[in-house]
Amino acid sequence: MDLNATRMFVAVVQAGSLSAAATRLGIPLPTLSRRIRALERQLKVQLLERSARGAKLTDAGKRLYEHAGRGIETLADAELAVVSDQAHLKGRLRVSLPQTFEPWWDLLAAFQRRYPDIQIHVYSTERRVDLVEDGIDVVLRVGAIVHEAMVARHVLSYRNVLVASPLLLERFGVPAQPDALHRYPCAVWASRIDVPVRWDLGGHVIEPKAVLSTNDYHHLCRRALGGDVVTELPPFLAAGAIRENRLVPLLPQYPLPEWSINLLYPPHRHQSTIVRTYLDFCQSYLPKIIQACKT
Repeated sequence: MDLNATRMFVAVVQAGSLSAAATRLGIPLPTLSRRIRALERQLKVQLLERSARGAKLTDAGKRLYEHAGRGIETLADAELAVVSDQAHLKGRLRVSLPQTFEPWWDLLAAFQRRYPDIQIHVYSTERRVDLVEDGIDVVLRVGAIVHEAMVARHVLSYRNVLVASPLLLERFGVPAQPDALHRYPCAVWASRIDVPVRWDLGGHVIEPKAVLSTNDYHHLCRRALGGDVVTELPPFLAAGAIRENRLVPLLPQYPLPEWSINLLYPPHRHQSTIVRTYLDFCQSYLPKIIQACKT
């Protein structure tokens, strides 16, 4: 099998399209396309389904990437070990983060101060990404893990906190139990408009009177600070305002459910030196993340 063509195939998978891979490799697009087609003819299988939106792996392509990617990464690691030590890592790291997960922004900034020659691409989204097809190295995932073929490293757990401003509480009073929230204007986090939102408050489930729904926690925070609504916020967004008495935590005896946060990545044999270094750095930075998630 042609090693150079296989390197190009792996680059296409990681970049997400032929054109992006051609730019990354510094070769003409027709040359790259010709080499991939020659590899397909050699193997007598179709590896990529090409479309205007990019290149999608076939089942045969996924199998080749699983095996070839391992060897290519090993060769890249060997080359890196010869020319550089970890303190002078160079290259690109592609990560996916939940939207508004601010503590991880500080982690990435600290990581780049430690490794200034690593370029980071951050893809912020609420949807579940496919690491291979989306060209992502490591995902920070909130909630349940469903990718059985991936490694999940638990980072931390936290609970959102129910809050309102002192101004709103002057108007409506402080709720003593969950059902009292039906009297309050509420704002909820929602990814879809057609799915009702329920709050599980210590096992007591209510459907709040939602005057606003959005998938942006910063928007919810702004409206709560303005005295307009009761809402739930991640602790790292609420903590500062609570300390400054601009927000008040509500019903602490009825806690919201716990969220599990995990780093998701391919099995160890596929990791590049940059990915391994990033994972180790995350582990060392973890106490600061945990502190940021305390209210």
